[in-house]
Amino acid sequence: MATVTADPGISAPGPGGPGEASPQVVGRSLGQLFWRRFRRDRFALAGVVFLVIMILLALGAGFIADNIVHHGPNETFVRERLNDFGLPKGPDRAFWFGSDNAGRDVFVQILFGARTSLIIAFFATALSVSIGVLMGLVAGYYRGKVDTFVSRVIDVVMSLPVLLLAVGLAAACGLQPQGCLGGLIKPGLGLVAMVIGLFNWPYIARIVRGQVLSLREKEFIEAARSQGSGNLRIISREVLPNVAAPIIVYTTLIIPNNILFEAALSFLGIGLPPLTPAWGKMLDQAGATFTYAPWMMLYPGLFLFLTVLAFNLVGDGMRDALDPRTAR
Repeated sequence: MATVTADPGISAPGPGGPGEASPQVVGRSLGQLFWRRFRRDRFALAGVVFLVIMILLALGAGFIADNIVHHGPNETFVRERLNDFGLPKGPDRAFWFGSDNAGRDVFVQILFGARTSLIIAFFATALSVSIGVLMGLVAGYYRGKVDTFVSRVIDVVMSLPVLLLAVGLAAACGLQPQGCLGGLIKPGLGLVAMVIGLFNWPYIARIVRGQVLSLREKEFIEAARSQGSGNLRIISREVLPNVAAPIIVYTTLIIPNNILFEAALSFLGIGLPPLTPAWGKMLDQAGATFTYAPWMMLYPGLFLFLTVLAFNLVGDGMRDALDPRTAR
């Protein structure tokens, strides 16, 4: 958004008379306005800092395992890390977050579990947002029978028992090495991401549809039609940029939901290969040992909580910063 900036060498008559200069008008872009509002939210900034640290730790999990702690997430140290009764030992200098009941390093598992959760969450979010935005744009712009059909599909998907279907699909496809649908859906991270993404798109589709319904009757849309622009050009050049703000905000808010969804599936032991570290799987294994090894549940639960909270704080901050009604 271009804004005219007053020439600093010219002084316009101020409110006090010809002798006083009026305040200088400073132009700011949309990005500058967004950052000006966003940086006022200290909680959102703290969330950004935490997420950057978590992403760096997830990306550098292999480096940390090889060069700092010198062991991987699935390496077991039965003699060193289990006592005479076969119980895991707690945190110390060698194992910062203690060990689990198999003698594995909880800290290293958390790092690789963060990588698992973030990969699945980002891919699932990209899939659900892509489907939701497409369906919402089509339904809101074309209306009529198209809108009715898409809306009924949304109602059907939203009425499905998502967790039960996700568990069934992930279990059925995960048990077969070749996967499902002729190998299209194969066991692993992609399977879990696809299962989560296919069931979360109706929410953003409804948001986009509502925004497009109000935008399609605006004057700039009519002006684009009068200039001979086709529907595809209007949707991509006029409508989509004007619904980008709610899409961005909802994307930041759906990522933590997908992280929790992945944690629930891995907690149930569905979808992921047996040796793939995941926070939900760690919480499941810690359930039987909480009374004598609370660190096995404390640390992965804490990281899961803080990661979800950080995404929610960033999403709330972006929503306030992109809302023109909060401009000051």
